[in-house]
Amino acid sequence: MLQNWLKTIPGSLVKLAEHQAEGALGRQIVLFKGELPDLKKVRIALIGAGEKEANLVREQLYRYAGAFPKGAVADLGNLRKADASLLIPVVYELLSGKIVPVILGAKDELARAQFLAYQDAKALVNMTVIDETFRDEPVYRPIIKPRHPLLFHFSLMGYQVHQTPTEALDFLQKSQFDLVRLGKSRMALEETEPVLRDADLLSFHLAALKQSEAPGVAQPTPSGYFTEEACQLCRYAGMSDKLTSFGLYGLHPENDQQGQTAQIAAQMVWYFMEGVFNRKGDYPAGTDGLTEYVVYFRKLNYQLTFWKSQKSGRWWMQVPVATKRKHDRHRLVPCSYQDYQSACREELPERLLQAMHRF
Repeated sequence: MLQNWLKTIPGSLVKLAEHQAEGALGRQIVLFKGELPDLKKVRIALIGAGEKEANLVREQLYRYAGAFPKGAVADLGNLRKADASLLIPVVYELLSGKIVPVILGAKDELARAQFLAYQDAKALVNMTVIDETFRDEPVYRPIIKPRHPLLFHFSLMGYQVHQTPTEALDFLQKSQFDLVRLGKSRMALEETEPVLRDADLLSFHLAALKQSEAPGVAQPTPSGYFTEEACQLCRYAGMSDKLTSFGLYGLHPENDQQGQTAQIAAQMVWYFMEGVFNRKGDYPAGTDGLTEYVVYFRKLNYQLTFWKSQKSGRWWMQVPVATKRKHDRHRLVPCSYQDYQSACREELPERLLQAMHRF
């Protein structure tokens, strides 16, 4: 079915990939250049949703080091039309095959299609967005106003207060969604990891980066993430066992200087893939492989349970409320060691309070 919605990779890019050094990603990636390749061993698949933009990213990505298992990454070319009606079934098919789609999207609006591809999922999903603002219509309003029946939780990271309407922030806060300001996330980037670990899908808008880093967006601004920070966020996302799709949106080549933004986009994709291939397999469907830590709040006559992975050292906290069966997979909330330390000082972690409101 996939070949009905996709176009093969242009011959010039196939030649570029084949002429790379033996250790380059272009020589190790599975390319859709005739018949659709066998995807049985593939873990990650690249999809272009905007041919010109995606091909510019590929030109850079193929040159990077192929530090991943050979044949585990496939490039399935571009959508025949950069439209939600094609992106949704393609992402759905890949998710059904346990393959992580990486979407190279030209239009920011396609992020909503990434979410809608989960519409036949058996469980509620968490969506995380990294952007300089909240994109209301036509991107995210249809998902959260009213809340889509598939959505359990929504997180907005990297937003700038002067760019984001007050009424949008008020609504997100009242809905108990996660809001992480740009400044707060940059001060302690490691504290963003639990938010990304809790996501089923990540939509990353290139507008979240500084103009000096990524000028090739619709309306570049002087504030935002540096390249290194953006790549670290992508790696955090990739390492999450729970996350099953990644979308990168908003490249505008006409504003790009010397292809700088396309290079950065390729780096971000590379670090996301590195994260995927360094997953620890410790997403807690249960508590096997986790060490229990119980913190007692004497003043409140209350106890809180934390769990630490024996494989990765990452932390979760258990929401101390009754949950419906459909919410069970969200009951262990990713957190940080700092959250555990706060609890030891008898300070209720903010993540816990938000989670309790959600349930």
